[in-house]
Amino acid sequence: MKFGVVVFPGSNCDRDVAYVTRDLLLQPTRMVWHQETDIADLDAIIIPGGFSYGDYLRCGAIARFSPVMQQVVEHARKGKFVLGICNGFQVLTEAGLLPGVLTRNRDLHFICDRVPVKVERSNLSWTQNYTSSEVITLPIAHGEGRFYADAATLAEIEDNGQVVFRYEGENLNGSLNNIAGICDRQGNVLGMMPHPERASDAMLGGSDGLRLFQGLLEKVAALV
Repeated sequence: MKFGVVVFPGSNCDRDVAYVTRDLLLQPTRMVWHQETDIADLDAIIIPGGFSYGDYLRCGAIARFSPVMQQVVEHARKGKFVLGICNGFQVLTEAGLLPGVLTRNRDLHFICDRVPVKVERSNLSWTQNYTSSEVITLPIAHGEGRFYADAATLAEIEDNGQVVFRYEGENLNGSLNNIAGICDRQGNVLGMMPHPERASDAMLGGSDGLRLFQGLLEKVAALV
C-alpha cells in the first residue's frame, strides 16, 4: 500500500507520520509537496499536524487552497483513504470533506497532554483493530481543537454515526459532545485531533495509535 504525506509550509508532524508508515509498517511512502497536482499513484493520503501557513486567518484556511487539495478532494470522492491529524483535521473541515469546524480551545490556551479516547466505531477500515467502546490513550497538542457545529449539523453527525472518537472523562478543549474525531458518511475520510502517529512506537510510551494504521493495511490486504 502506498502512502502519501502532504507537506505544507509549517507542517511539523509529517516526518512522524512517515516514520510510522515507512519505517514501522514498511510501506512505500512519498512526501507530497503542497504544490503537487498528481497523486494518482497513492492509495492513502495523510494530512499531518503542524501549523500550515503559520495558522494565519484560521487553522487550515490557507492550506485548503493549495493545489494538492483539489486532488485530495478527488481522491476522497473516488472512495480512496484520507486521514487528517490535528491541523490535518482542520484542513479537511476547511476543504468541506468533513463537517463542522475546529475553534479555539475552551480555556484559550494550547494543550499538550496524553488523554483517554473512546473508540465509537470499530467497523471502519481505519478502526477495525479496535473494539467498540474501547478506551485508548493518545497524545494531543493543539490550541484550536474544540470541535463545533451548529445544532442541525451536530445532530446529523450523530444520527449518521460519523463520530469515530470521543474524549473520555475530562474534555480538555471543550469539544461539543466530547468529539475527538469524525469521518465522512462513506467512512473513507477520517479527521481526528489526537495524534495516533505519536503513539505508534512503544519506545515513546505507548502504541495504541499503531493499530489505526495496521487496521487500514489489513483491510486493503483482505480486499486484494
